[in-house]
Amino acid sequence: MSARDSDEYRAFRRDLHRHPEPAWREFYTTARIVEALRDRDLTALHVGPDALAAGERMNVPDDDELARWESRAREAGADPETVDALSGGYTGCVAVAERGDGPVVALRVDIDALPVTESTADDHVPAAEGFRSEHEGYMHACGHDAHATIGLGVLDAVLDSAFEGTLKVFFQPGEEQVAGGKAMAASGHLDDVEYLYAVHVGLDHPSGEIVCGVDGFLAVRQFRAEFAGESAHAGARPETGRNAVHAMATAVQNLHAIPRHADGTTRVNAGVVGGGTATNVVPESAFLEGEVRGATTELSGYMSDCADRILDASAAMHGCEVTVSTSGEAPSGRSDDALAGIVGGVANDVAGVDRILDRDDLGGSEDATYLLKRVQENGGLACYVGVGTDHPGGHHTSRFDVVEDDIAVGIDVLARAIRRVAESRP
Repeated sequence: MSARDSDEYRAFRRDLHRHPEPAWREFYTTARIVEALRDRDLTALHVGPDALAAGERMNVPDDDELARWESRAREAGADPETVDALSGGYTGCVAVAERGDGPVVALRVDIDALPVTESTADDHVPAAEGFRSEHEGYMHACGHDAHATIGLGVLDAVLDSAFEGTLKVFFQPGEEQVAGGKAMAASGHLDDVEYLYAVHVGLDHPSGEIVCGVDGFLAVRQFRAEFAGESAHAGARPETGRNAVHAMATAVQNLHAIPRHADGTTRVNAGVVGGGTATNVVPESAFLEGEVRGATTELSGYMSDCADRILDASAAMHGCEVTVSTSGEAPSGRSDDALAGIVGGVANDVAGVDRILDRDDLGGSEDATYLLKRVQENGGLACYVGVGTDHPGGHHTSRFDVVEDDIAVGIDVLARAIRRVAESRP
């Protein structure tokens, strides 16, 4: 841990928890992170468009939606100049600290929240202790408030040590929609990074447990299909219409009939559907939001190609047109043994750690894989670390919470690992 009081980190995490913001709307969150970082001895702080490759952002909300969240952040007390710098949804930031000769080591943490209504139960700690979400319908239901706090704490702990090298901390927006990792990976700030760690709390691992290297990231593509037909009177002239809901329903049925692949795990889901206006009107429009996944990027590509073919054919079958757009995507990824081994070596000496797992599979998707892959393709090493916490309920549920003492464990483990990497250069 750093010399800073743990109460500071607890207060910081709780402030972020009270102000959850979804992808590209993390105005208050980023402003609070920037405010804290400006109190640190940094070489550079990249904010707004300077932190991202603007053209690689995915699923950015419209201007009205961004303006609502921007206004909300200002009303909550976010620094106006910082919010101005983030205008247009250019959220997130990159902190850089140079400390003499040595390797460039980085940590990636995510900062966005989810569209989940937080519990008001008396035994839900945020509700009981007064830091429940103030944005009704949204909450930090996956621990990204803890991740941002870990990022700040690791920066402090490393800079309070004899670390020699350069440390970069990436505070990434838009992970929950797999919409932000690509933009941050393509920003240029990773191009000189030799070693990268990413971190997640929980993942169904209890307090005291550390997963040195998380693998099993499924590549994913999320999409939205808009079906367009022609309306008609459903009783008097049904034959003159072109039923967009029929096309959408045909697509749903056939998406789930995509043959699974012999080379590995594949997934498909039609998660959100809608359309039509009245029972006596042949619907002229309908939509489908879905996703495909695969154990490898290639398998996800196979599923994606099949899905596109089915969407086109379903529309044609009912005389409709379809427009398909990708709202989020991420490749598969892996953790390098050398960096995972360092985590295992240092975690033995961290108070609060009582079990160390070498490996575990995520079983889902994460756009940190863009950053891991970027570093690895440039000849570096990357690793995704799991920090256990006794979270009530599962991730993405109304009762999710973290044990705040586990934030200190995550800070200590990752700071030690980063210092060891700089010393040993595996």
